[in-house]
Amino acid sequence: MPQAKSKWVAFLLCFFLGYLGIHKFYEGKILLGIVYIFTCGLFGIGWFIDCIVLLFKPNPYYP
Repeated sequence: MPQAKSKWVAFLLCFFLGYLGIHKFYEGKILLGIVYIFTCGLFGIGWFIDCIVLLFKPNPYYP
């Protein structure tokens, strides 16, 4: 069973280190985190969308 993740921890990781995909590693999405590292957060678009999506998730959430 997946562990619950904190919405606010994920959001802060995304906001400050989202271009490196640190929030994806926190959620357990390793491959997507690696993609974010090499594309600088999907060229900034993925980072921006992830910040917005994380704000609307319940706290805690299950990735």
